[in-house]
Amino acid sequence: MDLGLRGKTALITGGASGIGQGIAQVLAAEGVNLAIASRNPDPAVIDALRATGVRCIAIPTDVSQEAQVVAMVEQAITALGQLDCFINNAAWIWRQPVTQIDAAAWSNTINTNLAACVWACREVAQAMIARRQGSIVIIGSTARFTMAYGEALYRLSKVALHSYMQNLALEMAPYGIRVNMVTPGHFKTRMTGNIPAAVEDQLRGLIPAHRFGQPTEVGNAVALLLSDRVSGYTYGADLVIDGGLSLQPLPLFAADEIYSLNLPTSHTNKQIRV
Repeated sequence: MDLGLRGKTALITGGASGIGQGIAQVLAAEGVNLAIASRNPDPAVIDALRATGVRCIAIPTDVSQEAQVVAMVEQAITALGQLDCFINNAAWIWRQPVTQIDAAAWSNTINTNLAACVWACREVAQAMIARRQGSIVIIGSTARFTMAYGEALYRLSKVALHSYMQNLALEMAPYGIRVNMVTPGHFKTRMTGNIPAAVEDQLRGLIPAHRFGQPTEVGNAVALLLSDRVSGYTYGADLVIDGGLSLQPLPLFAADEIYSLNLPTSHTNKQIRV
């Protein structure tokens, strides 16, 4: 399906690695010209995106710094001529038990994961309002639904991000600007790269799809929501891409029992044990 994105422009924060890179790859394939913001954009990533035939610029940015965020948006608009789409993706995690949370972890988490989005959307929205068009996608996290030891601050930032997205969608709708969210589950990225293999195996077992996501799968969801052609009446939506992780099934069945549960059987009234 032609999403109607060819020739449009997009700014992606954290777009040089992980989920952000997956989003950039999908949008480049759709013919979207890109501004990739990252602390240290990998030249090889930028070159690969350019090789698809789209314009692509790198903007070194520390999104935890308001002044740099403002400059990032200005540079993207200047280089691309206009900004049709914005994807707020940059985030990081500082793990601390609740009895050891300190001011540095608090400020780093809030500034990087939440304030950066507020600052960027403030600047992007002003430019989009002037043109009475635009689409914004904010990347959330299933941390909103699932607890994790040592991740209180990260979860707090992602819960707040969802509420902010809804209010932004409400206020931007009269100007024809659509704001939505994509909420990924567990993906193998730099942020999750230090999880031991044994723990990964346990986690994989908790996901109904029994696998981790690929960054381009988030990219596909983002492209869908950015498209006015197929999502023109979608405002304030939250598209969860997590293999079913947020369903949180109780561990009442073994893996082979789960697999066979809905296979054809001669017993039409098979009893489910509890």
